[in-house]
Amino acid sequence: MTITCQSSFQNNNDGIKPPGCGCLYLVATPIGNLEDMTYRAVRTLKECDIIAAEDTRQTRKLLSHFEITPSMLFSYHEHNKAASGPELIRYIIEGKNLALVSDAGLPAISDPGADLVALAVSHHIPVIPIPGANAALSALIASGLPTTSFTFVGFLPRERKDIRNVLSAVRSVQGTLLFYESPHRVAKTLVHLQEAFGNRRVVLARELTKRYEEFLRGTIEECSAWLAEHPPLGEYVIVVEGESKEEAEIAESSWWRELSIELHVSHYENAGMARKEAMKKAAADRGLAKRDIYNALLDRE
Repeated sequence: MTITCQSSFQNNNDGIKPPGCGCLYLVATPIGNLEDMTYRAVRTLKECDIIAAEDTRQTRKLLSHFEITPSMLFSYHEHNKAASGPELIRYIIEGKNLALVSDAGLPAISDPGADLVALAVSHHIPVIPIPGANAALSALIASGLPTTSFTFVGFLPRERKDIRNVLSAVRSVQGTLLFYESPHRVAKTLVHLQEAFGNRRVVLARELTKRYEEFLRGTIEECSAWLAEHPPLGEYVIVVEGESKEEAEIAESSWWRELSIELHVSHYENAGMARKEAMKKAAADRGLAKRDIYNALLDRE
């Protein structure tokens, strides 16, 4: 195991940095309302030598609004990251400070910024987060669903098989689930969610921080019916309640239902139980007498 430690020099106001190397700044941008841009984010973008953006056209509008004129503006996105990433790292190693932004919100969340961060870390480059707006967390705190524990899933894949695999992996999570979705896919995504989770409570948050911000709360069926009469507009965050404690207990207690009695007993034996104890445990699971388990096993011998 390799342990690395990044110093907190970047929190100083004197601009001191390690000699010969710049820093990678991850700068949050507004998710809709320009007033959510922080003073620190504006200052960082003004002071950095290079700004790397997912969509330079979108970023130029933001920079123009805050009267920021970067020395260098680079395009960095999913389709050019393999070539652009190493080039940007080279600039930082040569001593330039680089600010990475996404189209909206925190970079490296559901965008290729995560790859650039990993590349920077592998080169021992300081990575400095500049916090700000985030759509998933904004939707979560206003949803009315539990916030103690949550799982960010992001955008679902395109293929039905892959969608099922992703949803199957989080079906039994008891914390709240967070998804991103586009307006033309949100109705179909609700269908997938109901197939995987049943008719759970959800919140559809759209156009967050914008003029037509809206929260739709109800069950999956109720929200699907609403969307059928009100065509989806804007980007969505789908907040889904996690599996209830009662559902978890039922699932936990019925894991063995697909197993034969022989495999049920073998499961406990493989876990280290003696055969008699494994038979007793299997009998308790199934609500049977131990002799019934014994007789069933004898019939198979």
